[in-house]
Amino acid sequence: MSNAFIIAAAKTVDSLGCQKHCLALEQEIRSLGVPIQELVIEPLSADWHSPEPANHFRSGCAPIEALARARELIEQGMEAVVISGEDHLKSGYARDERLNKMAVYGNDYPLTEAYNDLAEHFLRVHDREDEHFRDIAHSLFENYKLSYRNSLADDFNPELLPDERWYRPITSLFRGVDCANPLVDFSGRLLICSDALLQRLSVSADTVVAIRGVGLGRLAGDGPEYIQEIADYTHLKQAYEQCCAEANIDFPKLFRSGEALLEAYTCYPVVPMAFLLMSGLVDLLEEVPAFLEEHSITITGGMNLARAPWNNPALNGLITMYERLIEGDEHYGMVHGNGGLGYRQGVALLSSAAS
Repeated sequence: MSNAFIIAAAKTVDSLGCQKHCLALEQEIRSLGVPIQELVIEPLSADWHSPEPANHFRSGCAPIEALARARELIEQGMEAVVISGEDHLKSGYARDERLNKMAVYGNDYPLTEAYNDLAEHFLRVHDREDEHFRDIAHSLFENYKLSYRNSLADDFNPELLPDERWYRPITSLFRGVDCANPLVDFSGRLLICSDALLQRLSVSADTVVAIRGVGLGRLAGDGPEYIQEIADYTHLKQAYEQCCAEANIDFPKLFRSGEALLEAYTCYPVVPMAFLLMSGLVDLLEEVPAFLEEHSITITGGMNLARAPWNNPALNGLITMYERLIEGDEHYGMVHGNGGLGYRQGVALLSSAAS
C-alpha cells in the first residue's frame, strides 16, 4: 500500500498569490507520462440539491472528503491526484444571485435561523444558558483575531478587521462577527502523489507533507429535521477518533505541548465548541474560554476573518497548514471540515515528512 504525500499547495485570494510552482510540478509529472486525477470542490453555482458527479465534492466538508478520496486513489495505485477548488464569490455573482444560492434550506429558513436553532439544541444537550454561549462566542472571536494578526504579521492592518456594525447581534445568539464572511474570490489546489512517484520528482524533502489520517462522519440527512441529531455531534467524534487512530497519535497531548497546529471550522460558534468537546481538548463548555486564552484554534483567523469561499474553507485550511508545516517548527496539523448545517464532518491530520 502506497503512502500519500502533499508535494505542493497554492492559492490565490482576491487575485493575490501565485500557483505557478504547483502547476509546474503538475506539468513535470505529466512529462513523465503519469496521469493526474483531478478532484473538484464545487462552487456556489452548483445546484446544492443535485447529486454530486463523480470526483466532485460539495459542502464545507468537501475538501476533507476529497482528501480521503485522494489517499484512497493513491493506495489503489494512482500515482498523482490534484484537489482543486475555485469560487469567485465576490466578483462572480450578483448580490441577489449569491443570496439565493446560499438559501439552501429555502428562503423561509435562512442559514442564520438554522444556526440559531442548532445552537439552542446544543445548549440543551449540555444544559447551558444562552448567556454562557454568547460569552464563549466572544472568546472564540478574540482567539480568531489573534491568529489572524499572527498570520498576516507585518502585513496586518487594523482596517482589515470588521467594522463596528458587524459586532451587533443578528440573531438571539450571534453577532455578525461570529459567522463566516464569504465575500472573497478564491482559487486553490493541492498536489498529492505516491511515495514511488515522489522518488522520481525534483522535490526537496523539506517541502513534503504526509497525509497521516482522515476521518469522516455523516448523518442520513441535513436541515431542520436533523438538528437534534446534529447537535449531539457523535458523528464528529467518530470522524475525529478515526483520524487519530489512523495517524496513531494523541492529538490533545501534541497540541497542548505546542507540537501540533489546528484549523477548526468556524462558520458559527457551535461548530468549534463541538470540536473542542468531541476532541477531548476540553471536557466541559465552561473550560473553553480559559483554553482559548492559551491556545490558537485556527492558523488563518478562521472563516470569520480569513473568509469563507463557500465549499472551500477547509481547502484554504489544508493549503495554509501545508505551508505552516514546511516553514514552521510544529510537526503536525489538524484540519476540520463541517458540511451543511453539520451533517457531514471530516477531520484530517497532516505531518511534516520527517515526523
